[in-house]
Amino acid sequence: MKARATLLGHPIHQILIVLPLGLFVTAVVFDVVTMFKPMPQLSIAAFWNIVVGSIGALLAAPFGLIDWTKIPRKTRAKRVGILHAVTNVTVLSLFVVAGYLRYFNVDYAVTTIPLVLEIAGFLLAGLGGYLGGELVDRLGIGVHEGANPDAPGPLSRRPPLGATTGTPVPESHRAMPTGAM
Repeated sequence: MKARATLLGHPIHQILIVLPLGLFVTAVVFDVVTMFKPMPQLSIAAFWNIVVGSIGALLAAPFGLIDWTKIPRKTRAKRVGILHAVTNVTVLSLFVVAGYLRYFNVDYAVTTIPLVLEIAGFLLAGLGGYLGGELVDRLGIGVHEGANPDAPGPLSRRPPLGATTGTPVPESHRAMPTGAM
C-alpha cells in the first residue's frame, strides 16, 4: 500500500522520523556519559537534542496519521498502526517531560528522574521502531505499489515494469509461487 503523504514518491513520515529518533538516542547517550563525568557542554547538547527531537517528532506525527487513515479498517495493520502511534506519543511525552524537568537546572544538567524518563523513552522508541518496521516490512504499509528491484526513480519518465503500457515483467521480478524455492 502506497503512503498517502509522499515527497518525490517517498513517504514523508518515514523520512521525518529519522531526525527525532537520532536526536533522542544521542541525548540519552550524552546524559549517561554526564552521569559518570559531568560535562556541561554535553548536558546542554543533550537538552537541545531533546527540544529539537520533540519538534521533529511533532512534525512527523501528522504525516503518520495521514498514512494511517489509508490503511483498510479491521486489519492487523490498522491495529499495529494504533499501537505504533500510542507508543511513539508516549516516547515523545517522556522526552518532553524530561526536557521540562531539566529546563530549570544549571547547564540543563540531567538528574535521576529525567534520566529515567529518557531511558524509558529510549526503550519504548525501540518498540515503536519495531512496530513501524512491522508496518512497512511485513505488512507493506508505505510501500510503493510498483516496488521492485528495477523500479524507476521518482523523476524517471520510464513507467514501472508491468504498468498498463503492456511491458512484460521479467521473470526475475515476479513473485515466487508459494512453496517454491
